[in-house]
Amino acid sequence: MSDAPHAPHQSSGDGSHYQPSLGVVLLILILFVGAVFLMLRSNNHASTSVFVSTTTVTTSDGNTTSTTLPKNKVRIQVANGTDVSGLARKYTQQLEALNWDVLPQVNGPKVTSTVVYYNPGFVWAAQEVASEIKVGATAIQSLNGLSPVPGASGDDVIVILGPDIAIKG
Repeated sequence: MSDAPHAPHQSSGDGSHYQPSLGVVLLILILFVGAVFLMLRSNNHASTSVFVSTTTVTTSDGNTTSTTLPKNKVRIQVANGTDVSGLARKYTQQLEALNWDVLPQVNGPKVTSTVVYYNPGFVWAAQEVASEIKVGATAIQSLNGLSPVPGASGDDVIVILGPDIAIKG
């Protein structure tokens, strides 16, 4: 009987070939798929929250200035102008989910139909908000120094929900 030493891991001389176990391959594959999923998900989320618009403001001396402003920097106040409980909360949450900077909902004056007020330079935001809550362009009005909701006159957009939206709601 020959007792010649046998090296089970000895190379045949043409290079080393490491072959990982099936468990290691599966772990690498799972980590790769997870990383791709997270990257795609974070890119998709970033694209919805980075919406940017250009705001043009004409000052009292006639000069025009333009600034670029993301949606999440536009201050929006939603007020309930009806007797329908929770209406302002519903639309506040909807606009917040769309990445607007929405202030806590309040009760507003009773109105016959929804009004979307805007301060100078924010007509684009009022138009987009009106579209997102599904009211017509006739609902959009310039604030013109009005204070329809106490303490909200400095906000960029003020939405007072009326019975027309309560029926749709």
